[in-house]
Amino acid sequence: MADIIEEFNEYRSKMNEKLLADNNKIVKRIFNLDTNAYAAGALDVKTKELLGLVASAVLRCDDCVKYHLETSFKEGVTKEEMMEAMGIATLVGGTIVVPHLRRAYEFWEALEETATK
Repeated sequence: MADIIEEFNEYRSKMNEKLLADNNKIVKRIFNLDTNAYAAGALDVKTKELLGLVASAVLRCDDCVKYHLETSFKEGVTKEEMMEAMGIATLVGGTIVVPHLRRAYEFWEALEETATK
């Protein structure tokens, strides 16, 4: 199961490097804005990551969901907190979010499995 984490991170890193190497000012600014938006501020990082997770699930972006799941996991989010957030995402987004909920749960299990090794 840890393979899905490794594959996702390797692909994401490889493609981010290529995108940033292309030296497009707009893309670089968007990446920088995204990084800064999730830094601690009035809201802590954990809360911001859960907000990002919910928004990503509602928008049905599996890559974004995986990114926010992994970062949330590293920030100490519990499975119960993650599932409550994903429940809200499913409520807001409707049943079309259910396949993304399934993949999110699978990815979370992989994160838990990796952490116990």
